[in-house]
Amino acid sequence: MEAKPLEAEGSGVHTTDDAAAAAEAVASRTARTLSEIARQEGFQETSDPALQESADRGKAKLLSYKELYLLWERQQWATQELDFSQDRIDWHERIPPEERFQRMYGLSGFFIGEQRVTDELGPIMRACPQEEQRIFLSTQIADEARHVRFFDRFYSEVGVYEGTDDLADRLRRTEEHLNESFGQLFDDLLHNRVDRLAAEPEDTEALVEAVTLYHMIIEGALALTGQHFIIEYNTEQETLPAFVEGFNNVARDEHRHIAFGVRFLTDMAREDDRYRQAIQRMMGEALPIADGVLDPPWAEEDDWDLFGYSRAETHAFAAQCLTRRMKVIGLA
Repeated sequence: MEAKPLEAEGSGVHTTDDAAAAAEAVASRTARTLSEIARQEGFQETSDPALQESADRGKAKLLSYKELYLLWERQQWATQELDFSQDRIDWHERIPPEERFQRMYGLSGFFIGEQRVTDELGPIMRACPQEEQRIFLSTQIADEARHVRFFDRFYSEVGVYEGTDDLADRLRRTEEHLNESFGQLFDDLLHNRVDRLAAEPEDTEALVEAVTLYHMIIEGALALTGQHFIIEYNTEQETLPAFVEGFNNVARDEHRHIAFGVRFLTDMAREDDRYRQAIQRMMGEALPIADGVLDPPWAEEDDWDLFGYSRAETHAFAAQCLTRRMKVIGLA
């Protein structure tokens, strides 16, 4: 998932040196950002390689499946403890209508995405060969359901969609903000892999493909990229404080889930070369689609700004996170 070359500001062309300098600046900013995220409470503890500088050299401390479960016990939180009173004021009185519309793409992708993965994770959990793996993935199913409830409370109590009565109604309204690539990734590629696992849970190559798609691409390259930029922007603007608090908890959960994915894929890649090929095969199939998911449907230019970051910076962040994890797995 590579970002397009950046053009020199104020010109219609770019040189190789311009592009190289711009790419280096973006990479440097991404590295600093990942270091800042790692310093937040509980994030480094997840053992996600994206938050470890040593992962640039293919080295990382990975937690075992049991350790990841115990970490889940220590990192509990409740959606019902969040107070969205100020968020409602911010949404309706401080955030202009055009900006609310632009924000809806990121919010919608997460709301629908959390619902989709909650529905799809069961067959992946049941197909895992080890009990410790299945126990951890059971906690992830609970996490994903909590994330759906978090977004539903935000939408309901802030009044994102006035006149909607329940979760199903709000999910239907939210889908109108998604792009075609989102449907291809979640409703086609992920759903088909999970259906295959449900029918043939002993198909370990399909399991490796599903974990690659789910944990490395959907959660690792897409979700955490959007989470970071949305949280940072709202923090800088001093808007939606309860949302920021809850979304930080969601992001910490996702780093823990991704750490499971890296642990699992590292183990499988070492076990048999055909699993390495399955990881690479899924990457080749899914990354072009995932690249399109990052682009909001309202964008009319190849490069756009959202939450204070350009398309190039957004894609570079996702690519750097993915590269670090793939190096630890032994495939980059």
